Amino acid sequence: MNLELQRYLQSINTPWGMLFYKMVWQQIGDVSGLKILDFGSGFGVTSNHYAKENKVLAVEPNMDMSENRICEYLYEQINGSKEILKTFDNETFDLIICHNVLEYMEEKERLLQEFDRLIRKKGTISIVKHNHIGRIMSKVVFENKLEEAIELLNNGESYSENFGRIDYYNINQLLEKFKGLQINKILGLRTFWGLQQNNEAKYEDNWAEKMLEVELKVSDMDEFKNCAFFHHVFISKNEK
Repeated sequence: MNLELQRYLQSINTPWGMLFYKMVWQQIGDVSGLKILDFGSGFGVTSNHYAKENKVLAVEPNMDMSENRICEYLYEQINGSKEILKTFDNETFDLIICHNVLEYMEEKERLLQEFDRLIRKKGTISIVKHNHIGRIMSKVVFENKLEEAIELLNNGESYSENFGRIDYYNINQLLEKFKGLQINKILGLRTFWGLQQNNEAKYEDNWAEKMLEVELKVSDMDEFKNCAFFHHVFISKNEK
């Protein structure tokens, strides 16, 4: 595992790293007895969380991440990408999780075609994606990289150390070809905590608990949602 991935794994265990997952899980809500696909499962944090009370299939193309995954509860791990999905029958899953994955893929429509085929009626697809405005906010306020912020404002490109170029795709446009899928809601995620520069304060007692409370309160308010670092998109399948 390279140094960047090691740092990424270490960051997951920080108070602000776990805050991302706790907020995602609260937004999804308590689920049990479901068949879940976690596509792009990374180090398995979310797969492991839901494996306690659900049957989870995790798919991850990066072998280093799969080999170093969290596995306190039993779930199936497959090393691969979207080609693996073709081996599963229609309407196999109740919940499909795809967090911070589509922005790094060129063939987004092909993946969504598989999700459309695999999700059961009344099922949910949970997609977390980068928000362009939120990225600019972070460049200015947290990183103080004003030149990079100006470049982003001029439609410049942004990159992740571990995963490459970030495509700030429009989820509404992407779903236009999928008449059977509809967006139920979009919530903000990481509106405030990624802008705080004092990491020491984030280790104080009750910081994570109070920050989670604040973040959840504003996650469905448009004025805050617009500048959140991530958007959490909930998609359902029409019953017709």
